[in-house]
Amino acid sequence: MAKVQYYGTGRRKKSIARVRLVPGNGKVTVNGRELDNYFDYETLKREVKRPLVMTETDSKFDVIATVYGGGFTGQAGALRHGISRALLKADGEHRPVLKKAGFLTRDQRMKERKKYGLKKARRAPQFSKR
Repeated sequence: MAKVQYYGTGRRKKSIARVRLVPGNGKVTVNGRELDNYFDYETLKREVKRPLVMTETDSKFDVIATVYGGGFTGQAGALRHGISRALLKADGEHRPVLKKAGFLTRDQRMKERKKYGLKKARRAPQFSKR
């Protein structure tokens, strides 16, 4: 008989994370690598695990994730969002905890596009009187 699996998709900025929760002992794998080997910063590792810690399921599920696009901070945010959504499918009782922490809300802030006549999105060329 096949194992039970829960899926969740998380997004932040340009990053997209496809997350799969399988019954296990709390091992987190991102793009075939351990979490410690994938993210350099301790804060990002903690941020990814926060939904599991807050719902007290960090030792019940293994996380297998595929992440692409964006930078490492956006990828960590996408992972957190995906894990939260997958946990919600696993058990609907986690909803109040995850909702209160803001993990179920997709962070819609994106990079603003560059406009013509400007150096960046809002940065104008330097003004010189002469």
